[in-house]
Parts: sequence; C-alpha cells; structure tokens
Amino acid sequence: MNYSKLSPEIIEALIKVLGKEYVHTDDEFLNTYGRDETENLLYKPAVVVRPRTAQEISAIIKIANIENIPVTPRGAGTGLSGGALAIYGGICLSMERFNKILEIDERNLQATVEPGVINEEFQNAVKEMGLFYPPDPASKGSCFLGGNLAHSSGGPKAVKYGTTRDYVLNMEIVLPTGEITWTGANVLKYSTGYNLTHLMIGSEGTLGVITKIVFKLIPYPQHNIVLLVPFNSAEKACEAVSAVFRAGIIPSGMEFMERDAIDWVRKFEADINIEILNEVQAHLLIEVDGNEIDLLYKDAEKITEVMMQFECGEILLADSAAQKDMLWKMRRKVGEAVKSNSVYKEEDTVVPRAALPKLLKGVKEIGKKYGFKSVCYGHAGDGNLHVNIIKGDTSEEIWNNDLPKGISEIFQLCVELGGTISGEHGIGLVQQPYMHIAIDEKRLELMRGIKKLFDPNLILNPGKIFYQ
Repeated sequence: MNYSKLSPEIIEALIKVLGKEYVHTDDEFLNTYGRDETENLLYKPAVVVRPRTAQEISAIIKIANIENIPVTPRGAGTGLSGGALAIYGGICLSMERFNKILEIDERNLQATVEPGVINEEFQNAVKEMGLFYPPDPASKGSCFLGGNLAHSSGGPKAVKYGTTRDYVLNMEIVLPTGEITWTGANVLKYSTGYNLTHLMIGSEGTLGVITKIVFKLIPYPQHNIVLLVPFNSAEKACEAVSAVFRAGIIPSGMEFMERDAIDWVRKFEADINIEILNEVQAHLLIEVDGNEIDLLYKDAEKITEVMMQFECGEILLADSAAQKDMLWKMRRKVGEAVKSNSVYKEEDTVVPRAALPKLLKGVKEIGKKYGFKSVCYGHAGDGNLHVNIIKGDTSEEIWNNDLPKGISEIFQLCVELGGTISGEHGIGLVQQPYMHIAIDEKRLELMRGIKKLFDPNLILNPGKIFYQ
C-alpha cells in the first residue's frame, strides 16, 4: 500500500487537535508503542497520539483521510497476533486516556465504560455491587476492554459464561471516515436490521475505533470449588474433557496444562509450591461455581468419578481461597513463563472439544516431523488449545523455513477436525498468511467488501486480518 509520510504540517495539525503533550515523535515513545506481546516484532509508528474524546479521534481520522496516512488503534499492547502494530508507520492511536467507568446501572444490570479501562479493574468494580463480568483473559490485570472487544477475547470462564461478544449490548464508535455513531441499543434483544455491534466485535480495529461500551452484567456467583487433576497421559487428560459435559456438568473453568508448562511456571513464580510426581504428564484445572455449595460438592464428586475413568492420579481439592488463587495463578502465568525461557511462537488453535485428543496428538507428530518442540495449554472446555512452539536450540534454517510449513499443517488439522485457526487471539498480522486455510475465497471477498465499505481509503489498521 502506498501511504503518505507525515510532514511537519501534519504533526502541527495533530498538535492543534490534541495539544503538544499528547502528540509524541520521540524514539522512546515510538519504540514502546511499536511493540506488543507478539513475539519480538517491532514496527515503529511515525507519531503516537493520545486523544481523550471521540471528537478528537474524529478530527485525527479526518486528517488521516485527507492526507492518506494509516492509523493504527492501540489498547494496552497485550495482544499476541500483532493487531496493534503500525506495520505501515503513520499514526498510532493510543486509547489509554479513555479509562473511565462511566456508569454501573444496578437496576438493569448494565455498565457503560470507556475502552481503556483494564479488564480486572472493571471486574472488581462491578463485583463490589454483587455483579459479574465473566470474560477474563490471562492478561486481565493489564489488558484493556477495548482490546478485548477487538479480538472477542475469552479466557477460562468462557466455557460456562461465553466470550466478550456475549456481554456487549452497544458501543459508540468513530468510523474510518470520521463520523461518530452508535452500533445498536442498550437492550437484551436486538432485531433491528444488521447487527453492527457484533460486526465490530472481533474486527481488530479495522472497521472503527471504539470509544464507549455498554456491557451486560449478571449476578456474581457466591461459591466455587477448584480441582487440580493429574494424568500420566496428556491425551487421557484431553479425552476426559468432553466426558464431563456428557455427564451433565458445565464447569466455570476447565483448563489443560502439559507437564512442561507447569514446570516452567514453578521456576518462574517462586510462590507456586505444588508437588508433581515424576510420572505426571498433564493436568486439568477444573472449577465449578454457583450459589448452592452443596450442589457444587455434588458436581465435584461427579467430576471425580468421570476423571477416574481416564486413569487420573490423586485429585487435589483446593481447601482455601489462597490455594485456589495459587492454582489459578499457576495457569495464568504459563504464557509469561514460556516467554521468559525462550523465543517462541504461540498458535491459538480451536476445535470441537471432543476432537482435542486428536489435535494434541497431531501437534506433537507435526513437531517431530519438522523438528520443533511445543508446550501446550489452554481452555480445554472450549477445545481452545494454545500451542507454544519453542525455539530453544532449533536452527535458524528450520525456524525460518520449515516452521511455517509445520504451523500450516497444524492449522489444516484444526480445520479437518471441524475447528479454525484462532479462538480468541485474533488474526492480526502473524496469522494472516494462514487465513486461506480456514476461510474460502468467497468469504474473504465478502470481508474485503465490508472493509472497503467502512473504510474506503483503507487507512484504519491496514494490513491486518487479510491481504487487501
């Protein structure tokens, strides 16, 4: 794509809109905002702007359209697919100053927030009122809600409560042409034309810039029980997953962790002190929640019976809030622990949950074929397996030339099993070359048409999801 470079006159126009303190061209800012959590990639924007109002964003985008400048919206920079990287330079539009919880409506179980609010801070604010916002990505302590919408983020609670998409009622957006509009209405039912709210969710900042969000909330569950189940076979652990649902139980969390994942976390986090027998190869972390503790214990007993059918070891029942927190911390820290040990690539595979054993087996076989090691973990209850491919001592030739072939085969396997190439991390930049595996050309053509309709000059987060 041929975009214009930023001239001093354009910088001055941006300063006129925002004020000098919110327009940044120094290397420190450009380097910081040129990265997210995707591998070790760096794409420096020409300028970083930090607006505070929808009207300021509108003015910035109108300037960009006139001058043919790409604009890359950015949340907290916790993404894993390169969605917030300014690959064509231009303007990085940081949403960090949109950080207010505007209203929590207890009567209607709704909340209106800005996109720069941190997920966990929002969860804690509504919890104080006895309300629950379930989507909880591993990065919930730092990720922004706007970024969660951009990728339709999930997290461990999605198995019972759904993903971000299931809690968004309405949003205010700035279109790529500068107009400000709302996408729907603050109601639980919506059958008034095309659902633009759902179209925006998961669009990765390519169709508009979110400036306000109206969320649906639910009552907070009063109790939970957490189990850690060891297995001598990782495939047996995966086989046990769908059996729990067939037994009539829907856990509030059901996570899979390979042995290496837990070993690395224990080295990374000194306060995680859990003993693991040498023969154990994988764990399931299972949570049930609700308001009747006796019913939850019955569910836990039933889960135990199911687990025993798949040759599990001795099950740990967390006996305190501190131990529950420790077990969940162990799961949430896997990604950071892997990253601290080695250069890696993370693939966000997803299949129907009953196909999880075949997916895991296939990933390992493909790794042997192409000479790479993988550490697998993820949201087993959703069939969402995160495959971390570890560079370690892999040669540069294999890493650069053979690994993409292996990744392609992993994604082909996902599709053959009825799944797709991303469950919650999005496509962004790094998964773009594999889109043709999951999406046929007609569907890609429709997506390109939607993009062109919203963004006729292709200035908003260009080069993401699919090739233009």
